[in-house]
Amino acid sequence: MTTLLEKFNKEQLKTLPELMPGDTIKVHQKIKDGDPSTGSGQVKERIQIFEGVIIAKKHGVGISATITVRKVVDGIGVEKVFPMHSTSIDKIEVLSHGKVRRAKLYYLKKAKGKKARLKRKEFASVIAPEAASDEASLAPEGREPAEEPTPETLAENIAQS
Repeated sequence: MTTLLEKFNKEQLKTLPELMPGDTIKVHQKIKDGDPSTGSGQVKERIQIFEGVIIAKKHGVGISATITVRKVVDGIGVEKVFPMHSTSIDKIEVLSHGKVRRAKLYYLKKAKGKKARLKRKEFASVIAPEAASDEASLAPEGREPAEEPTPETLAENIAQS
């Protein structure tokens, strides 16, 4: 039996991409400009983009989950903590995945120069299906792709020529 609070929290959850520490992301955040207490009374809303590296992911996968994103502006490190399921977050784009061995990347705060860079994570599973489809497309229609020559057949071809 679920409580009303649990039911409400499940309704508020957003579908987000898989986010891991070391990922470089763009967070599109809604910012309200203007003050209704002044004479104009209008509040404008715009989207502000914060691009950086996820250095921490906290509080699980529920409604209270947060990510800490860090970027360097003019040599000064700037960090922001974003509640992942907040209504002020418009969308999150994953630009690249970093190869890291830790869950919290706080060491990046002190790192300078090349030590502050993360290696990119390469996916072999993405490359393999493309190679298989390329071989199939090179074969003439109605025939299967040619088999690769064995060392014995190569030796016979060399002996014949």
